[in-house]
Amino acid sequence: MKLEKITTKEERRSRRHYDDACATAHALDLVGERWALLVMRELMMGPKRFSDLRESLPGISANVLTQRLEGLEAVGVLTRRKLPPPASAQVYELTEWGYESEPIFQALGRWAARSRLHDPTLPFSSASFLLSLRTMLDAEGAKGLDARIGFCLHDETFLAHLADGRIEIARGPVEGADLVFTGTPPMLAGAIYGGRPLDALESAGVVKVEGDRALAERFVGLFPLPPKASHPA
Repeated sequence: MKLEKITTKEERRSRRHYDDACATAHALDLVGERWALLVMRELMMGPKRFSDLRESLPGISANVLTQRLEGLEAVGVLTRRKLPPPASAQVYELTEWGYESEPIFQALGRWAARSRLHDPTLPFSSASFLLSLRTMLDAEGAKGLDARIGFCLHDETFLAHLADGRIEIARGPVEGADLVFTGTPPMLAGAIYGGRPLDALESAGVVKVEGDRALAERFVGLFPLPPKASHPA
C-alpha cells in the first residue's frame, strides 16, 4: 500500500511538470507556480515569519502561502528554522542556492520595467523596493561614492553600503549611516523613480531625510529606469 501511495504522488507531480530537458523548463518546474517567485523575492533580504510574508504579500491566502512554502522547501530553495529564545518563532529563509536566484529577479525586473503596462502605483513591499535598488543602480553614476545609507521602512531597518559602483543592503541597525531615509517604500520610490522632490515629500510628512543632504539628492538620482519598449504600429 505504501508503494502505491508513493507512485500516485509521483504521478501527480509529473503531471505538473513540463517533461522538457531544457533547464529553463526545469526552472519553471521548480518555481513556476503562482506566487512562488514573489515568496522568494520577499526572502531576499533575510528570513521572515509566516505572518510577515502574508503581510508583505496581501493578495495571497494562508493556504496558498503554505503550499508555496512547502513546495519551495521540498525542492531545496528555502528552509525553515526556529529562532532561539526569547523569540522562539519559526522563520523561513532562502538556502544558499535560493539566494543565487537574485540575478533572475534583476533581469526580470529590468525587462518588465520597460513594459508600457507596468503600473508603479500598485503595492510595493520593502523587499521589492530594496531589491529594485540593487537592480537599477547606475554603476557609472555611483563611481567614486563610498557611503552608508540607512532605510527605516515600517518596523524594519536596513543598512546599505554604496561603494565601487555597487550597493549591498542588509537588515540591521542604521546607526553610523551617512544618510537615513524614513518612509514607506512607495513614497521613497516616488523620489527615486518618480522624480518627486525630497523637499515636497518631507513637507507632506511622508518621508524623512537625516544626514548628508547633498548625498541624499545625489542618491535618489542614481537609479534611472530603462526606456519603455516600442510597440509595433
